[in-house]
Amino acid sequence: MPRTALLSHSDCGRHDTGWGHPEHVGRLVAIMRAVRNDFELFQQLEHVEGRHATVDELALVHSRDYIESVRELCLAGGGRLDIDTVASEGSWDAATAAAGCVLDAVDMALDGRATRSFAAIRPPGHHAVRDRAMGFCIFGSVALGAHYARKVHGLERVLVADWDVHHGNGTQALLQDDPSIRFLSMHQWPFYPGTGAAADRGPHGSVLNVPMAAGLDPLQYVEAFERSFDTILDDFHPELILLSAGFDCLAGDAIGGFTLEMDHIDRLTRFVTARADDVCGGRLVSALEGGYTPLRLAEAVVVHMRALAGLPAVG
Repeated sequence: MPRTALLSHSDCGRHDTGWGHPEHVGRLVAIMRAVRNDFELFQQLEHVEGRHATVDELALVHSRDYIESVRELCLAGGGRLDIDTVASEGSWDAATAAAGCVLDAVDMALDGRATRSFAAIRPPGHHAVRDRAMGFCIFGSVALGAHYARKVHGLERVLVADWDVHHGNGTQALLQDDPSIRFLSMHQWPFYPGTGAAADRGPHGSVLNVPMAAGLDPLQYVEAFERSFDTILDDFHPELILLSAGFDCLAGDAIGGFTLEMDHIDRLTRFVTARADDVCGGRLVSALEGGYTPLRLAEAVVVHMRALAGLPAVG
């Protein structure tokens, strides 16, 4: 079986948004409980306490003025970074830990310690842009991981895919100027944040946006993602794949309008792992983005991680 890691950091729980906010600490509590309750999966995984990203690392994708403004707000006790994005006293440590877990996962994929990994992290990151927070997101952890792979490890080609129900506008903005990084986003349209039209391919044609209506048959989403992923691989052979795994694509999510069930998460994960095996030695880093119905989220993460670990689906 592939060496598969679960990365997390206790500081991710210090991001206190309040229980009334959709992106609350109960999401991670539910995930970790569900993983522990699956003894077969729990025993298979390498459990890694990640590190904090440094300011210099964050500055690979964010402006230093913005980074400092986040740090100062948290030192002052917190506040709102935008209408949706809450910061507390512990949010600096949480956001730097979230980013650091992704960087650790990249290191592990490239040095062979764990070919595949999942980072159970919060706050999420795929809406954060260079100089501001947005949509629950503070730092663009997955986009940072792609640039880190390029600039620190010297990779020439990286693919980032995103199946969160919302368009990864921040990830696109942080990646699209580097044609050596391809970005695929399948997302609900029209929907928050209002970006991600199919015609938007980025300045180098390195972006593939796949906007989808809400409420479709789930196989339409699955097949659209698989087809688009293979379209990218027709002329691009990444050395590493990063996945923004947003589980708000599930039916019944508190925010999204997609209709996927657990067997679709299993299929999508096994599809991506098979493609990673084909093109980049299996190197795949997955990181948590959305998913706002905690018990459904936790169940989906277990399904996702069993597929990453090469374990059979349950049920």
